[in-house]
Amino acid sequence: MPHPQSLAVSALLTGLVALGPLSTDLYLPSLPALGQALDAPVPTVQLTLSVFLAGFAVSQLVYGPLSDRFGRRPVLVAGVALYLGASAICALAPSIDLLIAGRFLQAVGACAGPVIARAVVRDVYGRERAAKMLAYMAMAMALAPAVGPILGGYLTMWSGWRANFWALTAIACILLAGLVRGLRETNRHLDPTATRPDRLLRNYAMLLGDRTYIGYVAVVACSYSGIFSFISGSSFVFIDGMGLSPELYGLCFAAIVFGYMAGTFASGRLTMRLGIDRMVLAGVITSAAGGLAMLACALAGWLTVPAVVGPFFVFMVGAGLTLPNAMAGAVGPYPLMAGLASALLGFCQMTLAAGIGIGVGHLTDGTALPMAGAVLAVSLAAAAARLGLIRTRA
Repeated sequence: MPHPQSLAVSALLTGLVALGPLSTDLYLPSLPALGQALDAPVPTVQLTLSVFLAGFAVSQLVYGPLSDRFGRRPVLVAGVALYLGASAICALAPSIDLLIAGRFLQAVGACAGPVIARAVVRDVYGRERAAKMLAYMAMAMALAPAVGPILGGYLTMWSGWRANFWALTAIACILLAGLVRGLRETNRHLDPTATRPDRLLRNYAMLLGDRTYIGYVAVVACSYSGIFSFISGSSFVFIDGMGLSPELYGLCFAAIVFGYMAGTFASGRLTMRLGIDRMVLAGVITSAAGGLAMLACALAGWLTVPAVVGPFFVFMVGAGLTLPNAMAGAVGPYPLMAGLASALLGFCQMTLAAGIGIGVGHLTDGTALPMAGAVLAVSLAAAAARLGLIRTRA
């Protein structure tokens, strides 16, 4: 098997982390065709998204302790195998009800990827180098939301909505083969008590009692919520408010993704020199500046592409600096329960983002004001968490 620090293993871990965004972004262009084919109303079709998010959030709390007890490799193999089977169920689903059930199972399987991949990185690289690797992985993973909708649109046009789920099934096959052949076990501290209820409660209490851990989690959750605010409100702002076509909206979205890639690239280059906490501070300040500029443009009534894309590009550069470093800072001090620490972080991240996204969706009025207000609010909350909660660790 290749060495855990090899390029092949890094690519495999990046693919596992990308399962989540790929599972949502790839099939987005097929939602109207899917609803027509299965004779389902729009709210029911949208359940295929919300059910996936719910399954993804809750499952994180399970995978962390399992990987701490049984090891990273067997739990990853089981998760990806479940994802593969669930993707095939989605591709073959004769009804919207079975598709929704398949999406839930797909989320449960996909969730193993990011939770355990972060723990594997912590196992292999340690705290500071883990931040560097997570940054490069995030930069590569950012291609998923940029490329996913474009590829999904072509697959839908060529072969119908089911082709997107067959594509996800094929991706799962590749990842499963890579896991079986290319990933050795990295957890050297297997804990046979990790899944016992009393031990879980003590471990959760330890994490929740760590002010610095809570600070990193808050930074991650708030920064990610800013991204999700844009995802929830941007299509209405660009398409309904500005009258852009879906194709132009996709290009705007891709431009913003490159802001995140620029931030993660800078993070990968600078973290070892400046340290995790300085990078997080630089990131939250940059994001807050972007959020402030975005809200100022919205309050001035400047509903133009540059007035929205430009400030949010700055926010995304800050998010690229923040997220990989804050994730490494949260998980780094807990080598004996890296899976649990990663799982709790991911659960908080997804839960807060879902709540913020729902709020933005309900407040959307065709202007950029609700979205911009949410972006600035979570940016300031992330900055407050960094300054008020995180104590620099040696």
